[in-house]
Amino acid sequence: MPLNKKIRELQEKREKVLLGGGEQAIEKQKAMGKRTARERIMSLLDENSFNEYDLFVEHDARDFDMDKKSLPSDGVIIGSGTIYGAPVAIFAQDFTVAGGSLGLMHSRKITKIMDHALKMRMPLIGINDSGGARIQEGVNSLAGYGEIFFRNTISSGVIPQISVILGPCAGGAVYSPALTDFVFVVDKISKMFITGPEVIKTVLGEEISMEDLGGARVHSEVTGNAHFFALSEEECFDQIKKLITFIPWNNGKKARVFEPAEPKPEYNINKIVPEDPTLPYDVKDVIRAIVDNSDFFEIMQLYAKNIVIGFGRMGGRTTGFVANQPLEMAGVLDVDSSDKAARFIRYCDAFNIPIITLVDLPGYLPGVDQEHAGVIRHGAKVLYAYSEATVPKLTVILRKAYGGGYIAMSSRHLRADFVFAWPSAEIAVMGPEGAANIIFRKEISSSKDPDGMRKQKVEEYKTKFANPYVAASRGYVDAVIEPSETRKFLMHSIEVSENKDVTMPAKKHGLPPF
Repeated sequence: MPLNKKIRELQEKREKVLLGGGEQAIEKQKAMGKRTARERIMSLLDENSFNEYDLFVEHDARDFDMDKKSLPSDGVIIGSGTIYGAPVAIFAQDFTVAGGSLGLMHSRKITKIMDHALKMRMPLIGINDSGGARIQEGVNSLAGYGEIFFRNTISSGVIPQISVILGPCAGGAVYSPALTDFVFVVDKISKMFITGPEVIKTVLGEEISMEDLGGARVHSEVTGNAHFFALSEEECFDQIKKLITFIPWNNGKKARVFEPAEPKPEYNINKIVPEDPTLPYDVKDVIRAIVDNSDFFEIMQLYAKNIVIGFGRMGGRTTGFVANQPLEMAGVLDVDSSDKAARFIRYCDAFNIPIITLVDLPGYLPGVDQEHAGVIRHGAKVLYAYSEATVPKLTVILRKAYGGGYIAMSSRHLRADFVFAWPSAEIAVMGPEGAANIIFRKEISSSKDPDGMRKQKVEEYKTKFANPYVAASRGYVDAVIEPSETRKFLMHSIEVSENKDVTMPAKKHGLPPF
């Protein structure tokens, strides 16, 4: 056969497969407000950078008349391309082909690109849009999921793994995104659940909508399964592209360094924190007052709002931020905020990103509900994560740092490299009021003016302990600094920590309080 004829044959075969489930299925996909799998890949990657692999792979199932069905590309697209000129591996499930269901060859395509990403040490992006396991293939589908989960685990901490939920992600399929580093969801489009509304109605007799069961808002606000929430697919892709600029391509590299930029003048760090220690403020404004161009990229913005996590740049270098948020629950640590912070700390440590911790909290959240929810175990995750982290750890105590909260938030005792405190810092076992009531109980109760005596003793305690100077006198605080000096001290600390080297005891791995 002449070469030209073979090329035409290839083009015809390619055009047929590129239609996926056909024009009718594509129209149905778009009617749901969803792009096709290939449109999603092209929207995310640099123009003309995508190279597809395994285009002509088909299933080999024979039961339930599957041998009579053609499933183009077996319902999943894999390949590699670039984002801002740097290579990434990617797969996208094609809902127009058998609902994007996962069978043996479908899973082998995904594991092939996962192996490729790990071997080449580049980020992996997975776009999930699938009805779940292909039941006609039985245990082969389950085997496929297991192979994917294993690779998610082996790749964890080696290459960035990003999951994008752009349709249903049901049953066992949800565990792959849960094993990855960042999960992106889109309002009204993303659905994640173990058992669907029909099963819940059958088993429990309860009616619930799919949106209320496992929609984007549920996973962004309630469960904490999602890290980024978007109102459209376009916004979601912009979020992914921005994230990519902050993180390194693998654990053997550091994030790309950008041109340094001063914070925007409207964020006056001297005026953000009120003089009255009982008044709240937005700690994100403090972050914006010290990071380059006041550009702070927050993660898990809608979940456990009493702690803030995310990326910024200091002198052009990516830095992770963990900060108590006085606007929410006075910034206390609880079950959810502990999980949120600990996981982010471990991510930064795995990928060579320095961590800046901004401290202002009265401690751990008290109460029977928190105790029964396991605040001891969850709170210990923060202690473990900070203690285990070997990247540069910088801490600034802005205001309150009481009790176990002081220790947990990257204190010197957990081997923070630099600890700074503002003059407004209060470092003590507990707040002045509670401490005075305990220490001076007899004097207060026997006084002719108990209220007056209590106020006097509270002020006495504040003068003696609720300040940064006692901790500074013991070397637990390296320097008491003016708020306006914060950026200068932090940038210098990051610079001198560039080649930090820590040797940990030899072991297979530790046992975090999961």
